[in-house]
Amino acid sequence: MDTAPEHASSGPPGSRDYTEVQQSPEFGELRRGYRSFVFPLTVAFIVWYLLYVLLSNYAGGFMGTKVVGSINIAFVFGLAQFVTTFLIAWWYSRVAAERFDPKAEAIKARLEAASAEDGERDA
Repeated sequence: MDTAPEHASSGPPGSRDYTEVQQSPEFGELRRGYRSFVFPLTVAFIVWYLLYVLLSNYAGGFMGTKVVGSINIAFVFGLAQFVTTFLIAWWYSRVAAERFDPKAEAIKARLEAASAEDGERDA
């Protein structure tokens, strides 16, 4: 015997149903923008990392080529991994602050305003 309501709230008890927010055009735009930035960048970084690993394993002669003094290509690629990691994090934080955060704040403000209106009606 099922005693659950037909449409249970997707949030904590007493909170609003967030499925309507998730299906809103603003949230869809935010999600598309985020995915169109993060997914290609993640794929590119993974390919870059795997290139480093594969070259290290299977192209020892190339990776052992001296660049300056005792510094070889493998060392340069290894340092480049750290540099690209920090550059990606810096780039993401800038893009998020410019593009994603304002949209997320607008959605949050709309939700808080709607919650406040609901609270005033219930009181």
